[in-house]
Amino acid sequence: MAAAAEFIKGNEPYAAQFGDKKSLVISPRKCVAIVTCMDGRLDPAAHLGLKEGDAAVIRNAGGLVSEALRSLIISQRLLGTREVAVFHHTDCGMLHFNTPQLRNIVKDAAPGDADIAARIDAIDFHEFSDVEESIKKDVEWLKEQPLIPEDIAITGWVYEVETGKVRQVV
Repeated sequence: MAAAAEFIKGNEPYAAQFGDKKSLVISPRKCVAIVTCMDGRLDPAAHLGLKEGDAAVIRNAGGLVSEALRSLIISQRLLGTREVAVFHHTDCGMLHFNTPQLRNIVKDAAPGDADIAARIDAIDFHEFSDVEESIKKDVEWLKEQPLIPEDIAITGWVYEVETGKVRQVV
């Protein structure tokens, strides 16, 4: 709970400068949803020059669109987003493990627990070995989804953690 103890203190300067942000509407001003990784080194607002209220940002391990579909449907159908930008990044944790390894780590933490073993064995962590290929696959997968309107623009990007630069892949 060390981080939790700092939340109130860290929030004070932000709240003091909050100003008219209470008037921000729920729909993103730029009508874009960004799907990206949960990695703490990524800050889409900072590296894309966005302000609060500009975009809907959906984060998960690896920035995988299959894990973000529910949020994307809500974003498009209820919040009016018309564009999806998928961002993966270099040195992603998803490049450094595989599903069997992670399953074994979890099982080793609960030896003999059949319920834990069954639950973790049911999860595919969708690791990948090539960032650009994972972007291409994600964009293609999303374009094939019947729940995503055909007129939604979908692009794929790589954020380079080594330089802070972004580059479009698709």
